[in-house]
Amino acid sequence: MDQIQWSERPELKSPLLVCAFKGWNDAGEAATAALGFLIDSFDATEVGRIDPEEFYDFTAVRPTVRLSEGRTRVIEWPENSFHAARIAGSEHDLLLLQGVEPSLRWRRFTSLVIDTARELGAHMVITLGALLADVPHTRPVPMTGIASDETLVAKLGYERSTYEGPTGVVGVLHHACGQAGVDSVSLWASVPHYVAAAPNPKAALALIRSFEGVAGVAVEARDLEESAEDYERQVSAAVASDPEVKSFVERLEETLDEAQPDMPPDRIPSADAIARDFQRFLRQRGPGEPG
Repeated sequence: MDQIQWSERPELKSPLLVCAFKGWNDAGEAATAALGFLIDSFDATEVGRIDPEEFYDFTAVRPTVRLSEGRTRVIEWPENSFHAARIAGSEHDLLLLQGVEPSLRWRRFTSLVIDTARELGAHMVITLGALLADVPHTRPVPMTGIASDETLVAKLGYERSTYEGPTGVVGVLHHACGQAGVDSVSLWASVPHYVAAAPNPKAALALIRSFEGVAGVAVEARDLEESAEDYERQVSAAVASDPEVKSFVERLEETLDEAQPDMPPDRIPSADAIARDFQRFLRQRGPGEPG
């Protein structure tokens, strides 16, 4: 694979390939923030990069210039980098692809990603995305999960997508996985359109929690939880200062509450499920790590 420049070819245990891309699929930067949080949380190491030359129109996605040590000019190209994380106590290690939605040759790009997943023995591909929606920032983040085949649909409780319309590279990659016979799950967070410009840690946290359920990997997200709480407070304060926006958000709350009444008992996690999640987290921490 000449398009991938490897610094090392990692030996991973039944890995899951997790992908997120800046651009059309990344409302509120929630998907890339979630993936970046996973990279940091598990001390993932960069192991390879996809050469951008074939996949970008550099007049549309321009490289940037920065100064190194205040003197040397460095060109930074659009980056799609693979990171490897080995997770003790889990059935699966992680291979994480953090990137920018390509401008060109999407079929070639997705084939390259799928070939890499197969070469490194990936058990499943999980894509993260975020979209703008008529949802209030004061309610839990609505999540959508799409699975590639009927077995995964039944196991995870998701549905096949019925969406029709424009799509991004996340949708194309998910479809390509299905065509190639590679198990895949696509997780989507809904982001309030009236605060679309702000980074949204609340939506990123929702993606992390959904990822945990799919991957069977526990993530310590206390810092992200605090960021999500700060975000909601700050947005609420800004909304309260504008009567028109405040009224609009209240209407969204009413509409959502009417459409989604109280969660039925069978949707509430059982004590056994909570205990299993906690035990999984303890196994990953290991005996020597502080609480």
